[in-house]
This record gives sequence, C-alpha cells and structure tokens, in this order.
Amino acid sequence: MAGLRDMRPTASGIRVVLVGPSMDILGGQAVQVTRLLRRLRELEGIEVSFLAVNPRLPGPLRVLQRIKYVRTIATSIAYGFSLLKEIRKHDVVHAFSASYTSYLLAPLPAMLVARLYGKRIVLNYRSGEASDHLARSPFAVRTMHLANEIVVPSGYLVGVFAQFGLHARAILNFVDLDNLDYRERSVTRPVFLSNRNLESLYNVGCTLRAFAIIQQQEPDARLTVVGDGSERASLEALGRELGLRHVEFVGKVPPERMREYYGAADVYLNSPIIDNMPNSVIEAFASGLPVVTTNAGGIPFIVTDGETGFMSESGDHAALARNALALVRTPGLAQTVAARARNVCLSRYVWEAVAVEWEQLYRGLMHKNGLSAAPAGPSALPEHR
Repeated sequence: MAGLRDMRPTASGIRVVLVGPSMDILGGQAVQVTRLLRRLRELEGIEVSFLAVNPRLPGPLRVLQRIKYVRTIATSIAYGFSLLKEIRKHDVVHAFSASYTSYLLAPLPAMLVARLYGKRIVLNYRSGEASDHLARSPFAVRTMHLANEIVVPSGYLVGVFAQFGLHARAILNFVDLDNLDYRERSVTRPVFLSNRNLESLYNVGCTLRAFAIIQQQEPDARLTVVGDGSERASLEALGRELGLRHVEFVGKVPPERMREYYGAADVYLNSPIIDNMPNSVIEAFASGLPVVTTNAGGIPFIVTDGETGFMSESGDHAALARNALALVRTPGLAQTVAARARNVCLSRYVWEAVAVEWEQLYRGLMHKNGLSAAPAGPSALPEHR
C-alpha cells in the first residue's frame, strides 16, 4: 500500500517531529515545545526532531520578516517548503496548536502535508480560547479530524472538545525543576509577582486593581509584572491612574531567568478571564510561591481553593486582594498552602509523571491497525462526526 513503508518505525526508533514555535516567539507554547523536545530525546526508541512554524529566512531575505504583513507571507512560504521537505522523513507529526488564525497558519498545514505523506498525526492543542474558536469555526472542527490523536494539557479542554464531537486526551504540562529554585517562605512579605503576557485575555489590569487595594493597607507592598504584549502601554497608564507605587514592568524574561523572579516574590497573582493550564502557576508551585488566582478556564483543574492556592471569580479584583492579604497576614498560611502545592507539582507536573504517557501515545499510534496511507491529498478531509 502506498505510504505504508514510510509509516513503519526505523530499526533505531519511532521518528517524531515536533512542529511548533521556536523561542523567537517567547511564550508558553514555545517553552513547552523546547522542554518536550529536550526530554523526549532522553527516551530510548524515539528519535525526535524539531520543525519551526516561524523559520528564519536565509541571508538577505531575512529583511522581509521585519515588514508587517510581508513577514507573514514570507514566513508561511518558507514554512510550507520546510514541511514538504522534512515531514516525509518522520513517522509521527506532532503539531502544536493555538487558536483562530494561528491554527490555520501553523498546525493545519502540517496536518495536511502529513496526510499527503501518510504519516500519523498528533494535534497538541493548548489554547484556553478553544471553546470560542471551535464555536466560531466549523471548518476548524472538521479539519481537526485529520489528527489521529488530539492531545490537550488539561481535563478542562477534554470537556471542551467533547462538546464539539472531538475526542481528546489529557497529557499535563510539566515544569523543568532544573531551572527553578524552591524557597520556603517563613515570613510572607507583601512582595507580589505577575507573569503573563500583557494581552486582554490575561486581564493583568485586574491584578493592578487588586494591588491598589493591597497597597492601601500595606503601603510598602511591591509588584513585579513580567511579560509584554499589546496592552503594556495601557496597563502602565492604569498603574499611574491608580496611583500605584513600587510597580515594575520588566518586559519579556527568558525562561532560564524566571527563577530569579519566582525566588524574589512571596505571592503570585494571576487574574485571567480566559485560560487553560498556565505554566506560570505550576512553576510557582515548584518554587514554593503561593498562588492567588481567578478561576478562569482550566485553573480549577490545577488549583484547589484553600488547599493549594486561593481562587476568586474572574474579574473580581476585590476578592483577589482579600485572598492575597490573607496570605500575607495569616501566620503559617502561605507556608502550608505552598507546601501542599509543591507536593502536587512533584507528583503530577514533572517529566517523570508524563514521560510514560507520551511514549505510550507514540507507540500506540505506530501499532494501531489500519496503517494504510491517508487519502491522496489535502482535499480528502474526513467528514465531521
């Protein structure tokens, strides 16, 4: 059967290619791609490579990637050529996915080319905006059936996909303990950290409003805001409008430097209105940093209110402030919550806990019945079930 020969693993192992953003796009997805790539290479019998959805153009052509709109076209063309060249060399195409236009530009072309070559496909969907995305785009729902497996990082998204007739399995995010330092906080100072992109769905403005209440009662309170995005200028203006002191916007910070910021703070503040499974929350767990958060999306699947952190309704900055002040003012509370959270992290959100699931996924794909070639071309899409 055409394509079957390419589907069989080599004698040296199953050939997997991770398709996702490089660290040129600094964000949670790129961090997880980088971590997973490094760790999968430690597994016997699996050969792993990486294909960037944002390839750098060679030499003088790189100037095209500095021009708005032109860079999208130029990068997409280069990405398409790299897919056609590289995917034929692998058995499993593991495509990382966000929502909306990003889905169309990055994982969908990878899945189409994988089908063309008769490869097995893992769609690794990681966006908290899934519900809105799938509701708005029946085309996205239909084309996701191209994947042999849909993998998401939380039980929350498993439920979202089920609403649209799509079966997904959860394999959790994991933290890299080598890049984080655990610190037990015997005294909880009013020193706070926010570590989210400065975009509307993460609602960092709610954190600033909560901090205004905190600072009225704790005049020496400090807040460090890590991250960048389209709302940075408006958030800095909001800080001035609220009369905040001791607030520092530090911009983007590479993952290897985040240990400094987690280590310096005593409480982590998080106030999104849309979310899935934020890396920053489990990194705070690993660092001994107690978490105060809103309950958006998949966060209740990570944080147990009053046990491993404190949750309030999304948008309720007053409740966020009350929970933060309770941690600061109640002796021993922050230590107890942080210790429980770290224990959960060490049992669920480390590589040792998820490695076997990734290995079983890849091996299961290669040993399922019906490894015949996929339909001849991208036009042969499966019907939505």
